[in-house]
Amino acid sequence: MDNKITKGISKSLSYILRHSPETIKLKLDENGWAEVDELIARFDLYDLKLDFELLEYVVEHNDKKRFAFNADKTKIRANQGHSISIELDLDEGEPPSYLYHGTVEKFLPDIKAQGLQKMSRQHVHLSADKETAIKVGGRRGKPIILIINSKAMNKAGYKFYLSANNVWLTAVVPAEYITF
Repeated sequence: MDNKITKGISKSLSYILRHSPETIKLKLDENGWAEVDELIARFDLYDLKLDFELLEYVVEHNDKKRFAFNADKTKIRANQGHSISIELDLDEGEPPSYLYHGTVEKFLPDIKAQGLQKMSRQHVHLSADKETAIKVGGRRGKPIILIINSKAMNKAGYKFYLSANNVWLTAVVPAEYITF
């Protein structure tokens, strides 16, 4: 498969399924699921064409495992990262002692003052390993890795959820739990 094409489709799917299904007049249910047939029929964004085989390839080979099919592959959704209101039905979990967040230097003053905020998304995204945080932070420049004392946060009553693609999610990370 052409990497440029699959990357373009993945980016378009992320935008549609996480932020703006109305772009292609796609309907998501309350849990963020879209009908695969409807998605394929409406997906001609930016001259990208989609069939089931290509969609299945993108879902299965996405390095961040951003998307999931239901059991019979008739529905698809993004695993996390939504700015639209949906209910992912995530189970609360106990995180490892430390989690990581990748960012860039320009955001540090705000993070030091306000902690990590979910901003326009439903959750703050954290990773269980530094390598993933480095990749995330590196998308916008030289990555800065923040260490989150998730064990102390959890003990203090903050809730954590693990998404289907192993991203740890929480509502907020106060600055006192962050090592800069």
